[in-house]
Amino acid sequence: MNDHDPHWPRFWPDVPDSDRAPMREILAELLSRGTLLGTEGSGRDLFLLARDHYQNHITDYLAPLGLELIVDDDFYLLQARPRPEACLLLAQFTKDETLLLLVLWRTWDDHRNTQAAQAVVITVDDLWQRFKATFENIEPPEKTHLEQLLARMKRHRLIRTHKTDPNAPVGEMLIEILPSLARTIPFDSIEAWNARVALYQPAPAETPA
Repeated sequence: MNDHDPHWPRFWPDVPDSDRAPMREILAELLSRGTLLGTEGSGRDLFLLARDHYQNHITDYLAPLGLELIVDDDFYLLQARPRPEACLLLAQFTKDETLLLLVLWRTWDDHRNTQAAQAVVITVDDLWQRFKATFENIEPPEKTHLEQLLARMKRHRLIRTHKTDPNAPVGEMLIEILPSLARTIPFDSIEAWNARVALYQPAPAETPA
């Protein structure tokens, strides 16, 4: 008689029945969104379970997928970070999304270098101005389109957004940049970031002879 649970891997027989449903939730979050937030609700219990008891289990599970487990105790989050050289699941961002990610990364880096202990929060208006300053020769996205781009990043748990007033204009919406974003597109230095930004800058127009 085969008493094996078809919904549970044979290589994790040591995980008790009481932890199996939470482990499924943890893996579902990491594989669908890339990040599990442990700051509120059931997410906190899942974060603590993974951090305190199953880091090695999850690390081994993600390894063949080209994903690395990151445990961030400061921000209470787990992240399945793609290893660029191995990951076949690496999200492909559009050009608009990539430009926005570059601006958000620089905002995160500037803020953390001066105020390391604080959350990084800006408004949509601030982000729009930073986009214009970074890519002077590229038309920034309309703020309604910007909101759509931010929605996808929110689904991937790279940012959180909050409106203090539901009737306020889009420009006043608050954006909290999560550390998962900085790890999704890691740069070793500002010089490396500048080199990536330069790839997207339009070539200067030739001066007529």
